[in-house]
Amino acid sequence: MFDLGRTFLATVERSPDAVAVVEGERRLSYAQWYNEIARVIGGLAACGLRAGDRLAVVLQNRLEMASLHWACQFAGIVVTPLNWRIKAEELDYCLVDSGASAIAFDAIAANVVAGAGAACSLPRIAIGGAEGGTTRFEDLSARSTKAVPVAGPEDPSLLLYTSGTTGRPKGVPRRHRAERAAALAHLAQNLYRRGERTLGIMPLYHTMGVRSLLSMALVDGIFVCLPRFDAAAALRLIADEGITNLYLVPTLYHDLISHPDFAQTDTSSVRKLGFAGAAMPEGLLKRVEAAFQPDLFVNHYGSSEVYTFTIEPRAAAKPGSAGKAGLNQRIRVVRLGAGSPEVFAALGEEGEIIADMAGDEAFDGYWQRPDADARAIRGGWYFTGDTGYVDVDGDLFVTGRVDDMIISGGENVSPGDIESVLSLHPSIAEVAVVGLPDERWGQRVAAFVKRTAAIEGEMLDAWCRASNLADYKRPREYIFVAEIPKSPVGKILRRLLVAGDYCKD
Repeated sequence: MFDLGRTFLATVERSPDAVAVVEGERRLSYAQWYNEIARVIGGLAACGLRAGDRLAVVLQNRLEMASLHWACQFAGIVVTPLNWRIKAEELDYCLVDSGASAIAFDAIAANVVAGAGAACSLPRIAIGGAEGGTTRFEDLSARSTKAVPVAGPEDPSLLLYTSGTTGRPKGVPRRHRAERAAALAHLAQNLYRRGERTLGIMPLYHTMGVRSLLSMALVDGIFVCLPRFDAAAALRLIADEGITNLYLVPTLYHDLISHPDFAQTDTSSVRKLGFAGAAMPEGLLKRVEAAFQPDLFVNHYGSSEVYTFTIEPRAAAKPGSAGKAGLNQRIRVVRLGAGSPEVFAALGEEGEIIADMAGDEAFDGYWQRPDADARAIRGGWYFTGDTGYVDVDGDLFVTGRVDDMIISGGENVSPGDIESVLSLHPSIAEVAVVGLPDERWGQRVAAFVKRTAAIEGEMLDAWCRASNLADYKRPREYIFVAEIPKSPVGKILRRLLVAGDYCKD
């Protein structure tokens, strides 16, 4: 199997004049981008970086970010992308934990880098006029050299950090072979063809963004950078660049089709849709399907640790289904709390979803966290922490997180079941269901609702009573909020709702 450097080199040799990457007025062919990457490699070497070192990057999705990612693949440097919204304390932790040898950043993270003690002792590569660097990216990329792949398939490619919503972030090291296998599976499972054009808006510190970047290079396609999501700007790029596929979290689809410019924008070039990162409510599924009328609409269920768990290529036809195991994977649902990969849940029984660690896309274990390995990896299987069940067709339905399960009056209640029903109400834009402490019930089911029109709790209760939702699952409280709190990649932050950290509507 090729490493990623040779993978990119193969595309340069195959299609040197094809457009590879776009950001604003900047457009580079594969041959031009290869030359840019080669210069960056020389600059990284001049900064003292060698194969096996970690390069932390705190950047938005700009051309320099994509160039650094590919330069690291050639040079055997382990790119360590971090959320550009990171705080100084967390940046310090990640720099020390990863053992980073240098950091690259742009203006949006300059103040955070300046306030992080661990960053002050490192070479600092400033991009786009950012202050506080020990060298500028322009100087880094001014050195003439040749990009020769030095990494092999078994060498580490990147070190991702989980979002850390419930504690310290965990490092997820991934090898070249796993990254390439995931990119190839992404192509096959989304039916990408040569010359595809994707909107590069999912952050490159997240597995979805990385997959979009790598997969376009494998099919001589175009990665169109959008540094920061803006629905109007995204719609302009879709029309102007003839974007052929979108791979986004549900929140961004919601924002695109809800924008006033959507109806006047030519989106006919977009034929393939994919989403991941969070479940898409049934109401939004139907709206997105109607808005784009795509040839393919894929629900991809996976993680940073194991890129693909399952794929559902009929997302709108079978709402809520995460489908069946991906090309490189086997999955099981085991009984909640079993702790063993051999204690299967019955058909239709809710349990914990686990994935075979022998799959080509899987990581080998967390970075310097044997405690996390012990919790998540058992008997050669990765315990996802997600709950779900398999239906009579063999399709997986993901219902939530083990930690999100509501236990009300001794009954297990999955938030996803209730959210799916409420999302179909025409006056609801978004909804999140949590369990709030209750003296009698232990937890009472509460629905936090962002509404689009005047609606009261009694009307929503009547809606639930008229549905097939079991009576014990009905929310006992409706709280109307201005926004549903989410992580940067669209995951609902239920802990903030439980803690009362929200703004009422």
